[in-house]
Amino acid sequence: MKKLKILSAGDIHGDSSAAKKLAILAEKEKVDLVILCGDITNFHLDTQNLIKPFKEKNLKLLLIPGNHDSFATADFLAELYGVKNIHGYSVQYKNVGIFGCGGANIGTEQLNEDEIYNTLKKGFTQIKDLKKRVMVTHVHPNKTKMENLSSFIPGSKGVKKAIDNFKPDILLCSHIHEAEGLEEKIGKTRVIHVGRQGKIIEI
Repeated sequence: MKKLKILSAGDIHGDSSAAKKLAILAEKEKVDLVILCGDITNFHLDTQNLIKPFKEKNLKLLLIPGNHDSFATADFLAELYGVKNIHGYSVQYKNVGIFGCGGANIGTEQLNEDEIYNTLKKGFTQIKDLKKRVMVTHVHPNKTKMENLSSFIPGSKGVKKAIDNFKPDILLCSHIHEAEGLEEKIGKTRVIHVGRQGKIIEI
């Protein structure tokens, strides 16, 4: 079966020009799916033209909120543009199951580590029998190189526990800007910090 081609990005923080660039890249690269890993808006402001560029190009899009987006804002954007917010949910494309958890362990949209883990577990149980699985979070896992790049933004123990227990093929995350583009392995899971420039992944 042909691989699923994904463009994933995060931390655009209300920058509509960044959204347009990503939409152009997604169209040029003929991706099957776009995934936004949170911090789409800047504290709920500037919601204009952040999802619209992708819809104008008929791109399929999934999103989760970050710690700069309220959960309500993510739901609003998903409903307004007919895209899917996968916070606590999952979807299947081809033979790939994708599940996610938005928010973070710090900031305004704060979840504790148990809430992060249980939200991921809820999504995972819906697609656990699929051979390929992609986990999507805003916050990065703890005990990683990504965490070491910041002295004040902790990684998530809940995300790390989900990797250890659910063993997704790929984790897509953002949140800590200094780690943009960094990739590392936890067990057999590829952990990819997608950043605002975006990363193209095939699975």
